Amino acid sequence: MIALVAALLLLGIVLGAVAQIPLPLTLVLGALIGCWLIVFAVRERTHRSQ
Repeated sequence: MIALVAALLLLGIVLGAVAQIPLPLTLVLGALIGCWLIVFAVRERTHRSQ
């Protein structure tokens, strides 16, 4: 759960900085956060299935 909170906090910081950083870097950071959230969701789902 703490990883989800950290990811959302990081997403908020990145979104606040979007006007300051170039678009390619924004897309890379967004993709990294998205991958982190997908990994978190998969881990949670497999943990609850066991």
